[in-house]
Amino acid sequence: MTTLNPARTARKDLAGSIPPIAEATPSTLHVAIPKGRMYDGIVALLAEAGIRLSASARGYRPTLSLPAVEAKILKPQNIIEMLEVGSRDVGFAGADWVAELDANIVEVLDTGLDRVRVVAAAPTQILRGGRLPRRPLVVASEMERLTRQWIASRELDAKFVRSYGATEVFPPEDADCIVDIAASGATLAANGLEVVDELLTSSTRLYASRAAMADDARRAAINDLALLLSSVLEARKRVMLEVNVPAERLDAVVAILPCMRQPTISPLHAGACTDARAFAVKAAVPREKLPKLIPAIKQAGGTDLVISPIAQVVP
Repeated sequence: MTTLNPARTARKDLAGSIPPIAEATPSTLHVAIPKGRMYDGIVALLAEAGIRLSASARGYRPTLSLPAVEAKILKPQNIIEMLEVGSRDVGFAGADWVAELDANIVEVLDTGLDRVRVVAAAPTQILRGGRLPRRPLVVASEMERLTRQWIASRELDAKFVRSYGATEVFPPEDADCIVDIAASGATLAANGLEVVDELLTSSTRLYASRAAMADDARRAAINDLALLLSSVLEARKRVMLEVNVPAERLDAVVAILPCMRQPTISPLHAGACTDARAFAVKAAVPREKLPKLIPAIKQAGGTDLVISPIAQVVP
C-alpha cells in the first residue's frame, strides 16, 4: 500500500493551476528572496558579491543588479513550493523545510547562514533519566512529516498536534513534547524545556528547480550566481596575511603558512631599510588560525605582519 504525502499531493495539484512563468520567459531568471529571519543575511551576502537588491514600490518585487533577473520576496516555505512547481527558478530556503515538505528540488549551495537544529524537547519534570516516558504522549509541532517520522523511529505511543507558531509554550498543559527549531536553545530553556533528541541540522541554502537546472541557459546563470556567493562565503573565512621574512628564515615561515595553494613571495628592495636579503610573503589564511599563527610566524623570524580583509575568493 502506498502512503501519500498530503503536502506533496497538494503541490502537484497546484502545479496544474500555475502558469509556467519560467518556461514562458526562458531568458529571464526568476529568483526568490526569503522573507523573515533569513532576509538580512541574504541581502548582505548578495551585496558583498556585488549584487545590489533595491526595494520597489510594490515591496515584494525588488530589483537585483543582474541582467535578465526578476525577483520576488516570499516566505521560505512558499519558495520551496514555487521551486517545485517551476514558477521560480532559484531561491533561498532552509534545509529543514525542504525536508519537511519532501521537496523534489536541487540544492545548489549551502550558505551556512542561520544554522539551526530541529529538536525534540520536553519539560524536565516529565523526563525519566533524560528520556520520555512510555505512556501515551502528545507531541506538538509545525512540522508534521518530520515529527511523525521521529515518533515512528522512536516507537513512541504518541499523538501529533499541529502548532501554528510559539510551539514552545504548549508544554506542559497542552503537550508533553514538542518538535521545533532551536538555534542557541535559549528559548527552550526559558520555557523549562530540555532537548531529548536532534532530528536534523539546517541552514539557509540556495535551491533550484529541476526544470531550471535542465535548461542550459538558466543552469549557467544559476551556477554563476552560486560562484559569486561562494566566493564571498570563502572570503569570510580568510584574511590576507603579509609578512617580511629574512632569506635565512624564509623556509621556516613558509612551512607554517596554511595558504590556499602556495604563498606569493617577492624580494624586498635592497635599500636603506634592509641591510640583508629579505622577502615579502603573502598568503590567504584561515581567519580562525590567526591566534596561533601570528605568534608562530614571529617566532619563526617573520616581521612587519599586516592582516587585511578579503572581499571575494575564487579558486
